[in-house]
Amino acid sequence: MASPRTPDGPPPAPPVQRLRIRYARRGRMRFSSTRDFARALERALRRAEVPMAFSAGFHPHPRISYAGGAPTGMLSEAEYFEIALTRQCDPERVRADLDSALPEGLDILDVVPASGSSLNDLLEASEWEVAFPGVGADDLADAIRMVRAADTAPVTRLFKTGEKTFDILPALLRAEVRAGEGCAIMALVVRHATPAVRPDDVLTALRQVARFEAPSTPRVVRLAQGPWDPDAAQVTDPLAADKIAAAAPGDAP
Repeated sequence: MASPRTPDGPPPAPPVQRLRIRYARRGRMRFSSTRDFARALERALRRAEVPMAFSAGFHPHPRISYAGGAPTGMLSEAEYFEIALTRQCDPERVRADLDSALPEGLDILDVVPASGSSLNDLLEASEWEVAFPGVGADDLADAIRMVRAADTAPVTRLFKTGEKTFDILPALLRAEVRAGEGCAIMALVVRHATPAVRPDDVLTALRQVARFEAPSTPRVVRLAQGPWDPDAAQVTDPLAADKIAAAAPGDAP
C-alpha cells in the first residue's frame, strides 16, 4: 500500500500564544459578512506582521476561530475571534497595529491573552439596542407586552438546510422600552440558543403576534455578548477572566 502523501517542506511552527480579540463593526462595515471580515482580517494581519500560526496539510490556513458573529447589516460593538501566534507578542501592540491595518469601520477594541474556558462557551447571551424611528415608546411597549404574554411566539426563518420554525420566547431574557429622540428604543437581551434568536426574529414576532409594523427599518446594534449573570440580570464581559490572568504578577510573558 502506498504511503499517504505529505506536504513538502518543514511542518508549520507551533503556536505559543493565543489572543482573544474584541472588535466593532461600524458604519458601512455593518454590511460586511463574516467571510468579508475574514478576508480583510487576514490581509491586515499580514500588513501588521502579526506572526500567525498556520494549520498543517496541503492547504494551510491561519489558525483563527470566530465566535458569535452578528448578522450582516447589523452594527456591533462586541464581535470576537481568537488567533494563535508563533511567538509571544504584546497584546496592546497587536491591537494598535491591527487596528491601523484594518479598513475604517472595523475597529479593534480589546486584545488579551487567552486563558481558561472556550470563548464560544463564554458567549451565552447578547445585548442589543433596536431604535425605531417615528415610533412612540408606548406603542412599542404595548406590542412587546403582547408578545411576552403569549403562550408561544413562533417565527419561521430560512436556513441553509431549509426553513425552520422556532419559538423565540425561551431565549428572550429582557425586552424593555425607553423613549429616544424621535424614536422608541428597545433594549433587548437574548440567550444564545439553537437556532440563534436574532433581533429580526423578535421583529417578526412583533408583527405576527402584536400586529406591530415599524414605519421604517430599525437601527440595530449589538452592545455586548458574553456570560449571562442572572443575579445582576446583565451580560458580562467574556474577557474578564483573561484580563485578570494577564494582570496577575509573574504571568506576563
